[in-house]
Amino acid sequence: MRLQEDFYLRDVLEVAPNLLGKTLVRQFDNGKCLRVAITEVEAYRGTDDLGCHASKGKTERNKVMFEHGGLVYVYLIYGMYWMFNVVTGKKDDPQAVLIRGITGADGPGKLTKLLSIDKSFYGENLVTSKRIWIEDNNTKPRYITTPRIGIDYAGPYWSKIPWRFIIDEEMR
Repeated sequence: MRLQEDFYLRDVLEVAPNLLGKTLVRQFDNGKCLRVAITEVEAYRGTDDLGCHASKGKTERNKVMFEHGGLVYVYLIYGMYWMFNVVTGKKDDPQAVLIRGITGADGPGKLTKLLSIDKSFYGENLVTSKRIWIEDNNTKPRYITTPRIGIDYAGPYWSKIPWRFIIDEEMR
């Protein structure tokens, strides 16, 4: 049950917690297929959100965020870690969900390494891709919210807003 475009076209604050527990599927060129549950995400919501890459307008790096939901936004941090994001919302309303954790990899850098996600995934369509997609497994786990991580530069309001969603430890 691959998630369809209508799932992603909603507001990031609806999509982010709804991704928890869903199955992220990575089909490798060698035929190997890895299926993992999404356990932790963060929401980034448009040009007003000073923690969001879109807050400074459209750039070469973030232009996929200005497209329709269901696309992949990847970017490199510290020159070594790819960050995997799912674009949400409608065209020209830049929003994305950072996938921070999956079963088998806590941390966004670890998960992209495990899944061999790199720059080549930029703009990939999760609805039609043959190498990465998300499936609905009809689970709705309990979750907790906390402030997002590593965005102190966004100021006291945006760095403290509880838009990080984590499956409740008791449910893991």
